[in-house]
Amino acid sequence: MTRGARGHRRSGAAVGTGTGDLGAGRRTAAGDRGRPVGGRRSGRIIVGVERPSGEQTPSLLAIADLHIGHPDNRRVLENLRPGTPADWLIVCGDVAELASDIEWALGLLRERFAQVIWVPGNHDLWSTREDPLKLRGEERYLHIVDSCRRRGVLTPEDPYPVWRGPGGPATVAPLFLLYDYSFGSNIAPTKELALARAHAAGVVCSDELVLHPDPHPSREAWCAARLRETERRLEGRDRRLPTVLVNHFPLRREPTLVLRHPEFAQWCGTERTADWHLRYDAKAVVYGHLHIPRLTRYDGVPFLEVSLGYPREWRRRGPSPAPPRDVLADGGAR
Repeated sequence: MTRGARGHRRSGAAVGTGTGDLGAGRRTAAGDRGRPVGGRRSGRIIVGVERPSGEQTPSLLAIADLHIGHPDNRRVLENLRPGTPADWLIVCGDVAELASDIEWALGLLRERFAQVIWVPGNHDLWSTREDPLKLRGEERYLHIVDSCRRRGVLTPEDPYPVWRGPGGPATVAPLFLLYDYSFGSNIAPTKELALARAHAAGVVCSDELVLHPDPHPSREAWCAARLRETERRLEGRDRRLPTVLVNHFPLRREPTLVLRHPEFAQWCGTERTADWHLRYDAKAVVYGHLHIPRLTRYDGVPFLEVSLGYPREWRRRGPSPAPPRDVLADGGAR
């Protein structure tokens, strides 16, 4: 039996479900536009951005790793509101494990925000016994894409929208790239040896059991196909505009260096995107997955990790969850 740092039993094994307590670190960004509002009131968890009375300046907001299978996180989602009717919300993956929960959550957010943009996280792609939807791999992903389109939610399969509010114009590019185990070179020279060391340490991502790459032969092959398609799309963008690159996984290895268990980095991205912030003229890069919300900069470009994370994680940072990040204001990109 493989034992994960945050294990759960599934199909006879116990493996890590994500990053969670594998991460260490805290938000380093300053100058939040507004402050968290609320906390617990009559059993409700209120999350919003407080703005000066009468201010109607729209924002490009982002949040990741909602994990609404946890009741407290579901209440966070239920009470999430825009600061203005014109706010956009980027959802950087890991909404839930059940397809019906993902569809419900994104539909609810679309009713409230002027535009919602979703990219898949690894949890969104899981095929578990508990989920009535029995599709795997690419079929599961495309099923969720179709449900997003019916609800007016944009995905990596749709034309890239242009944000024309404060900090714009900028092309918002939702990406679906997965990982190819290349970040595992932090602990071993080959994928096989890195995986062996992860198993020996008891730090193994649940993706190994429930994220199926069908019809691709492997997750890294699916990643390679997504990279090729995404490069083609990005090369065809309007080059007169900067981009906001949005992905569930970090585009660079450096954010994984603060993981408490370095073995987990191999499930966190690909080295092939390390220069994309320069190559595609990024004004900001937005991601999640690590459950370590913070702002870092590479070559002067702000990278924002915007995850909510599990209740035990966001409660360490305060009595109520932080509001979604204002991508262009919080990153200093305006």
